[in-house]
Amino acid sequence: MFYHKKRLQYFTKPENPDPVYAKQLQELIGGPFGEMSVMMQYLFQGWNCRGPAKYKDMMLDIGTEEIGHIEMLANMIAHLVDKAPPDVQEDAIKDPIVEGVMGGMKTEDIIMGSMNPKHAVMSGGGALPADSVGYPWNGNYIVASGNLMADFFSNVQAEAQGRLQAVRLYEMSTDPGVKDTLSYMIARDTMHQNQWLAAIEELKADGLESLPVPSRFPQSQEKQDAAYTFWNLSEGTESKEGRWAKGPTPDGKGEFKYLENPEPQSPIGEAPVPNPKLYSTPKQ
Repeated sequence: MFYHKKRLQYFTKPENPDPVYAKQLQELIGGPFGEMSVMMQYLFQGWNCRGPAKYKDMMLDIGTEEIGHIEMLANMIAHLVDKAPPDVQEDAIKDPIVEGVMGGMKTEDIIMGSMNPKHAVMSGGGALPADSVGYPWNGNYIVASGNLMADFFSNVQAEAQGRLQAVRLYEMSTDPGVKDTLSYMIARDTMHQNQWLAAIEELKADGLESLPVPSRFPQSQEKQDAAYTFWNLSEGTESKEGRWAKGPTPDGKGEFKYLENPEPQSPIGEAPVPNPKLYSTPKQ
């Protein structure tokens, strides 16, 4: 079961309303890398987990924490939308980033284009399960493959993207309450990135999974000459200087090779001759 406590995990009330920023903040709720996505991703990974109990418990712990993050953001958006006079809306769009994006548009046009009418019309001044442009949250955003290593790498990526967006929104705000709340959420993203990286190492140490994922597929059944060769497929050869083009591979099972002038390995593709019975004109 889930048990809800009325106290928020962490929250500092914004000093002033700002409906334009509230619209931008929606990305942290309902965007592809928002809190709704990581919440559902970690919970489904945990619910479907067939591995050791410590992994299942860890995924459910962090997935449940993300529910609280959504509630924090929903409260923040409610405060930002509530009782915002026109002069506050005009001040909000003077942020240099927003101003630079909007260029030479008139103030009234920027306000109308930057505000989210759904905050007033649909949710009565509340948050929405949608991103910053109003696109509804989508279950296709989440990854829950059943392979813990594959899922944990996806989780690192989700936390990195989420933290990046939270930091950008932190820099776009001048409100002490908003910045304080986001500072806390950014810190939790720091923890979660490190947590998933530690979990990846734990999987290796426990002998449950390794690279390449899935590790149980016999590499003898792969085309060995293609497994660790970097193909130079764009003009220039600067890519050969990277770690990915020489030396031992991260999985410890091969050596990188650099192929400067790769050639196709198969003949010209030709479509099969169509079955004339499928395309002939039926008799009248």
